[in-house]
Amino acid sequence: MENDIAKVLLSEEQIQARVHEMGRQIAWDYRGKNPVMVCILKGAIMFYTDLLRAMPIQLSMDFMAVSSYGKRTKSSGEVEIRKDLSNSIENRHVVIVEDIIDSGFTLTYLSRMLAARGASSIKICTLLDKPSRRAPGITLKSDYYGFEVPDEFVVGYGLDYNEAYRNLPYIGVLKSEIYEK
Repeated sequence: MENDIAKVLLSEEQIQARVHEMGRQIAWDYRGKNPVMVCILKGAIMFYTDLLRAMPIQLSMDFMAVSSYGKRTKSSGEVEIRKDLSNSIENRHVVIVEDIIDSGFTLTYLSRMLAARGASSIKICTLLDKPSRRAPGITLKSDYYGFEVPDEFVVGYGLDYNEAYRNLPYIGVLKSEIYEK
């Protein structure tokens, strides 16, 4: 697995330091508000658990599984809900926690869908932001983000290629020969 990584983009130490900073900032912003923290499975799970452990406030946890990639390296632009929320978000403050904002299709769709369900507010928290990949007409930005990354295919710390590499403790750039087969 390690031989498939062209380079380490973000070390485990860099990730943990930034995730703890983000958790403290979100906790400060949401003190007394009991937000619903919505994890977008599977990619955000590592980030989500570390982020929530850094937030010493009352909060609720919920999960969604969505896909716009399938087994591709680029978004199809169509969002498929594979697992929906378990509880109502009506009149609740919602923070969507996602691994990466790339094209912006998925988070734009989810933000609109959850707003239509009556959330008091919706904010987006992503570990990675890849603004160079935004689809035309998508102006969505993360309210909280960890790192801006270049237009390279990244894996690790929850991010995958074909369900592999999620368990790497760092974020690395996958060798192009792996996904261009």
